[in-house]
Amino acid sequence: MSKRFSLVAQVLAGTALLLAFALLAARPAESAASDVGPVANGALPGPFPLFPPTNWWNLDITSWPVDSNSAAFISFINNGGTRHLHPDFGGDVSPGSAEIYGMPYIVVDGTQTKMAVQFLYSDESDGVDHSTDTSYPFYPIPDQAITEQHWIEGGWPGNQDQRSSNDRHMLIVDRDNKYLYELYNVFYDGTNWLGGSGAFFDMNTNNRRPDGWTSADAAGLAILPGLVRYDETYGPDEIGHAFRVTVRATNGYVYPASHRAGSTSGALPMGARLRLKPAKDISSFPADAQKIFRAMKRYGLIVADNGSDMYITGTYDTRWNNDVLNPAFAGLVASDFEVITLGYDPPAPTPTATQIPAMTPTATPTATPTQPLPTATATRTPTATRTPTAAITATPTSAPPTATLTAIPTPTRTPRGPKPTKTPRRTVTLSLTR
Repeated sequence: MSKRFSLVAQVLAGTALLLAFALLAARPAESAASDVGPVANGALPGPFPLFPPTNWWNLDITSWPVDSNSAAFISFINNGGTRHLHPDFGGDVSPGSAEIYGMPYIVVDGTQTKMAVQFLYSDESDGVDHSTDTSYPFYPIPDQAITEQHWIEGGWPGNQDQRSSNDRHMLIVDRDNKYLYELYNVFYDGTNWLGGSGAFFDMNTNNRRPDGWTSADAAGLAILPGLVRYDETYGPDEIGHAFRVTVRATNGYVYPASHRAGSTSGALPMGARLRLKPAKDISSFPADAQKIFRAMKRYGLIVADNGSDMYITGTYDTRWNNDVLNPAFAGLVASDFEVITLGYDPPAPTPTATQIPAMTPTATPTATPTQPLPTATATRTPTATRTPTAAITATPTSAPPTATLTAIPTPTRTPRGPKPTKTPRRTVTLSLTR
């Protein structure tokens, strides 16, 4: 009799174990991702859209005024022809390849070890003591990004130097604190992480870079909140934010951008907004494309970098079907859009035009960086080739207030002396044709 009860107990225990495994496997990805460390392209912390509702990425622009030079700007983009839209996102270039389409990102928890990054544009980067131009541990870069594929834009691991052929963005989200770290042109040389520039954004607030400062993007904006994401496109809710767009050339910058990367006459400035015209009929497009295009009508596109004209940036995700998205996007042209009054900032609500007070992710349960975190308002040292900051290429003619176009005054600091000449930042972004 005792053996019989023992056998029954073993069967019940085995059944319970199998049930536990089944429940764990059935958990949503968002829940499972919160229990693990670094995840490539993992679940992002909500609520969505990212950043506060008053952030410039998330504002409804359907009633915003059209710029008086809108037609001329669109003509410049068309460049004597007809410029079609293109989805700059997708999956692997070929099955199992290192190369990918779209922007990958990394999700870590609050205990991820911080790493120092040596920057070319150190005077406009976070994680740097600007009084000594010394980088300190600041960016939560997981070791997997050194050797594994698909953690960095372009797809190649961090220890393979692809900086000359790809922008090599690395986007990192601290899911516990809702912090966003973005890096440009990264490479791990076997000892140190190197990069072009880096920026920190507290996604609980509206952080704007100091005027004149870049970020991981040429315009000085955060990249992640402007990406077309698979989970939003195929989720139950409407997409609630603007998208990142590139054009072949730019001319200065306007709010909400903070940095220029060109001075081509007739071109749009960084930070300019385009809106899909309300009258454009999108009913014939596939349902997923219609959802994306509805967001273009309500939230628009923000010019964030130099690259191919009318390329809309999205995430790397092997579930994207470019056989559907490519022709759908090509069904829209630049002339289907209008340009919002340059630098327009509605009277209310007004996004906070300051960086985080002390730039200190101190809530993270990791060790505090060995150097004091710098304030975000330190004035950068001018470089030999740096163009003037706060360049506004066109004066808005509409009545709405444009006070935010004024440069934000920052306290001065002791100059470090001249720096080596730098190649102008990202005049062209290479994109794979597909």
